[in-house]
Parts: sequence; structure tokens; C-alpha cells
Amino acid sequence: MRTSETPELTVYFDGACPVCRREIGFYSRRTGEAVSYCDVATQFTPTPDLSREAALARFHVRLPDGKLLSGAAAFLALWACTPGFRYIARPLSARPVVMGLDVIYALFLKLRRLWRPQANG
Repeated sequence: MRTSETPELTVYFDGACPVCRREIGFYSRRTGEAVSYCDVATQFTPTPDLSREAALARFHVRLPDGKLLSGAAAFLALWACTPGFRYIARPLSARPVVMGLDVIYALFLKLRRLWRPQANG
């Protein structure tokens, strides 16, 4: 059972991306303390399984048991914790659906490069 001190998951997001910031703002207003948010662009400490570069390149969440998810699976985990989205998370979690959603997410990542300012140096 989750306590208020133990979030259901930790979301790693690119705060330098305006689209990402807006989307995370949307989710954070709905999830409250159930989810912890880490802006990788400003407050990230790398872990053995997640480098800063990897965290900036793709959406990741960490479950309370330490398991790291990325891409569509990470979004589905966030949706499962978000009121109003929970009902769609379960049917979309079937492996073939997740694989299809990952293809769509990969296309989004190509477009995202246009919105995210590149670091100098």
C-alpha cells in the first residue's frame, strides 16, 4: 500500500522541451503526490540504469520497486496513476498495442527535436 511519502512512480522529463513541460504540467496537476517529477534538464542525478543523455532522449518512469520503464510503457504507467486516464491504461497495455504506441512515440521524438533547444558546448 502506498503512503503519501512514497510516490507510485517517478517521472523523468525534459524540462527544456516546451511541449514536455506543458504535458508534465497537465499530469502533475492531476496526480498530486501520487507521482514524483524529476526535470532531467535541471535536477537529475544519473543512476546505473539511466544516464542523463538517455533520460533526455526518451520519456522514462521508475516504479516503486525500482523497475525503469521508457516510451509507451512509461506513459501507460503514468496514465494508470492519473485520474481520467486510468480507464484507458489497462486496455492499451497489451504487448502488441504497446509496440504500436512505441512506433508512434518514435515519430513524436523526431518532431520533438525541432522544439527542444540544443545545449551549447
